[in-house]
Amino acid sequence: MTGTTRVIVGLSGSLGSLAALYRAVTEAARLEAVLVPVAAWSPSDGDQHGPRPLSELEHAARRRIDTAFEQVFGGYPADLVVHPLAVRGHAGAALVSAVTGPADRLVVGTGRHGRLDRLLHGSVLRYCRTYATCPVIAVSPSELLETLELSARSGAPLPLAAGQRHAGHRGARAATTH
Repeated sequence: MTGTTRVIVGLSGSLGSLAALYRAVTEAARLEAVLVPVAAWSPSDGDQHGPRPLSELEHAARRRIDTAFEQVFGGYPADLVVHPLAVRGHAGAALVSAVTGPADRLVVGTGRHGRLDRLLHGSVLRYCRTYATCPVIAVSPSELLETLELSARSGAPLPLAAGQRHAGHRGARAATTH
């Protein structure tokens, strides 16, 4: 995979991350790059019913990736090479660790997190801008909302990045290396 441009996008399930996914697919198509959606997870992601097994947490992160593609595009884009990653760790570190070089792009959604949340958990965007060795693109939820509103007003379907058709199955296509 060395020498291949990658577009890495963080997926948390928030509206900001869905907007980031939409932008990342557009970037990957434009650059003819491999799309790497990343869902970070950690043992502290348990719910109110107590700790969950690590395998269950990783599986939930993988489902979060599938769900994001379903919500934004109705499935995985068929015209892109997609390499999903569920990474154990904090979101910022997981995203930065997926970067392979300066030609990559890292796409991060921004959201309406309060001051206390940023203080306790840090800012994923700030972490990525500090430590990533490639350009970092910040995307607000409003970019996706504007696209959705325009489509709704015109009666047109949601414009898909580069007009991709969708794969009918969950399996992402593997990149071919020469």
